[in-house]
Amino acid sequence: MAECSWEIRPMTRREVDWAVDLAAAEGWNPGLGDAEAFFAQDPGGFLVGLADGEAVGCLSAVSYGPRFGFLGLYIVLPSFRGQGYGVQLWEQGMARLSGRVVGLDAVVAQQENYRKSGFVYAHAQFRFEGVTGGGGAAPAIFPLSSVPFETLCRYDATLFPAERPAFLAPWTRSPHSVGRAWLEDGELRGYGVLRKCRRGYKVGPLFAETPSGAEMLLDELLGSVPPGEPFFLDVPEPNDAALALVRRRGMEAVFETGRMYVGKAPAVRLEGIFGVTSFELG
Repeated sequence: MAECSWEIRPMTRREVDWAVDLAAAEGWNPGLGDAEAFFAQDPGGFLVGLADGEAVGCLSAVSYGPRFGFLGLYIVLPSFRGQGYGVQLWEQGMARLSGRVVGLDAVVAQQENYRKSGFVYAHAQFRFEGVTGGGGAAPAIFPLSSVPFETLCRYDATLFPAERPAFLAPWTRSPHSVGRAWLEDGELRGYGVLRKCRRGYKVGPLFAETPSGAEMLLDELLGSVPPGEPFFLDVPEPNDAALALVRRRGMEAVFETGRMYVGKAPAVRLEGIFGVTSFELG
């Protein structure tokens, strides 16, 4: 590392916007309301590295309580790479999540580096791209706002490694997002959120108890936005039904990550995850 003053500290809310802009510059296509929901989950979990007072890198090390955390937004400005700044951000982020199972979504080129830090590969996840079109109305699909928030949080925790109400509130209520719920006999059987991104739309999460339920939710979500726009769905490879769904729709895989963990991998029901929430926060 070059001789300079060096500081790592938690980001302000405004600096999280800067980190999301960096992610956009890297081609990650974040959602327009992502920063608000990210920060709400863990305001101390976003780290910025400053060299001589200039922000040169960032890392999110977000806690979902005492047992689970997630790393993301690991970016150093190109002109400052190779000087040790990223390593120090990494070490501080891991220290912040000490004692927890920690997950991340690693691009293929970096997976070996994460293995050296103790992360174990769990499975691949693929980003599929398609084009929005008219979706059909289904009598079992309702606005997500019609579901009591406590009910939504309980259901979400059956398909995510921890409870995350602080995240879900802004994620599902953002003016840039649309949410739909699948209800049968008054019981929540699945839900999905579509959000506006820098380019097109992303669907995530897309959680459902059956493939047909996931398809109904996806149709309703896509029908809420103009046709002919690109949209993206991030699918865990072990969910064969989810892969069949995107292939039936002619969607193409455009990006791959590996879900990796330090500690015992959480026992989540991957068969119910047709679209992961976010590569940045899990």
